[in-house]
Amino acid sequence: MLKCRTVWKKLAPLARASSTLCRQNVRRAGLNNGKMPSCVPAGHMSTGPAGGGRENQMYFLLVGVTCVGGGVYVRDSLPASLQFPSHTPYLLIGGGTASFAAARSIRARDPGAKVLIVTDEPVPPYMRPPLSKELWFSDDPSVTETLRFKQWNGKERSIYFQPPSFYISAEELDGAENGGVAVLTSKTVVHMDVRGNKIKLDDNTEISYDKCLIATGGVPRSLQVIERAGEEVMKRTTLFRKVEDFKSLDKVSRNIKSITIIGGGFLGSELACALGRRCKTTQLSVTWRKVFDHFGVKVISEALVKSVVCKDEKLEIQLKDGRLVKTDHIVAAVGLEPNVDLAKSAGLEVDSDFGGFRVNAELQARSNIWVAGDAACFYDIRLGRRRVEHHDHAVVSGRLAGENMTGANKPYWHQSMFWSDLGPDVGYEAIGIVDSSLPTVGVFAKATSKDTPKAATEKSGTGIRSESETEDTAVSPVASPTPAPPAVLQKDEYGKGVIFYLRDKVVVGIILWNVFNRMPVARKIIKDGEQHVDLNEVAKLFNIHDD
Repeated sequence: MLKCRTVWKKLAPLARASSTLCRQNVRRAGLNNGKMPSCVPAGHMSTGPAGGGRENQMYFLLVGVTCVGGGVYVRDSLPASLQFPSHTPYLLIGGGTASFAAARSIRARDPGAKVLIVTDEPVPPYMRPPLSKELWFSDDPSVTETLRFKQWNGKERSIYFQPPSFYISAEELDGAENGGVAVLTSKTVVHMDVRGNKIKLDDNTEISYDKCLIATGGVPRSLQVIERAGEEVMKRTTLFRKVEDFKSLDKVSRNIKSITIIGGGFLGSELACALGRRCKTTQLSVTWRKVFDHFGVKVISEALVKSVVCKDEKLEIQLKDGRLVKTDHIVAAVGLEPNVDLAKSAGLEVDSDFGGFRVNAELQARSNIWVAGDAACFYDIRLGRRRVEHHDHAVVSGRLAGENMTGANKPYWHQSMFWSDLGPDVGYEAIGIVDSSLPTVGVFAKATSKDTPKAATEKSGTGIRSESETEDTAVSPVASPTPAPPAVLQKDEYGKGVIFYLRDKVVVGIILWNVFNRMPVARKIIKDGEQHVDLNEVAKLFNIHDD
């Protein structure tokens, strides 16, 4: 049995509503013969009923939490008697960014809409980027409990999109006069009947719908060489994706001396920079040696893992070229597999080249089924069929899917961007097809103290950059006024620049290295689809030579 105060503290974000609750018995209205009913499965808070001396008592609603007397204990599953809505007008499968963006969009266009989100995670929708970025740089020792962090601009916020008061109880959704958004947490959709317009949950509960969004995201890829290595190796390996993975890796990294990141992509690079501040960190496969030396990360390039064994309480990673890496823990950051588990039962098409549910320009898989986020394989009118795994795409595709679920019938034309911050001082933004197999042209200039993620967010006032930049447009880019020259960070190094990725001599992708708040310009260049004689001239549109 855990006391109310302890559980209330641990089960963030629902812990932020009122400390008054922790001084009272946590009760729901309508006691039955003195027995405490289980809490409703959605993040929500409310006052008790009038009369009976309970006017000021409050209750909270959490999946798997049962209220008993003066305390609370956590259960692994919900009681069979708990009633879910048997029907919902709008059903959103998945509790990530795309799903929340869709819910907000649906409610904006249809204020009385009733929206039900079903997620297999134990918490309401949250943003993933801080899990590998700002949270690791927090000075708050309780950050794994609060999940609050300071953005590079100094402003504090939670990873959760909305507080518990934003949501209503799933039991209350059907009768809600003004509609609302409810969340069923810790529930997995295991079957989808497209003809019958209904789904089945892992507890055999069936819920029918009028319109449905699939935003199931993806799951981290594992390495066969690790899976074959046995239980001891698997126990010392992290596949990083969710809040619980952040909490687990945070704890592990405080109690070991060395850690090895396998994978040189965006996630692996961010985690390497973060973990390098805590323990001896090695990264395999990445080629940005000069950048990561600044963070104390040892880089082993062109590293192909042959085998992994656990020996004398250490993991030994044998590379194919004979090199041996000894470490206490492994983080495998080798990409994402789109979650298309529902494809078979639903009879939905999965793209054979890119993976994900294949959808049309309006993000439809069927007349009343839409797909958004990581799991959607869509047709890009400029770059062809694609699947994108970034936050900005999840926001915009979720928003558009929500609009189309309410009758907008709008095509997806947006060129989504993505960004990666290697701490507060080094970062980049990118758009389009960024593929190392394509020809590239880079134009670089000397970096100054204003050319950092921290400086960029301080200037713009935003922390999650895509939230504001997705609304911007560029018409005729012009050079900005030249400010007073700040101090140069590293006198002889060219620390900022633009990298153009070309296909048939046309720019199809752009990376802005330590160049910020110029994404609308990059988007316009890709949208125009023109051949450029001199990309040095094009680079000037990004003002990289301004002091």
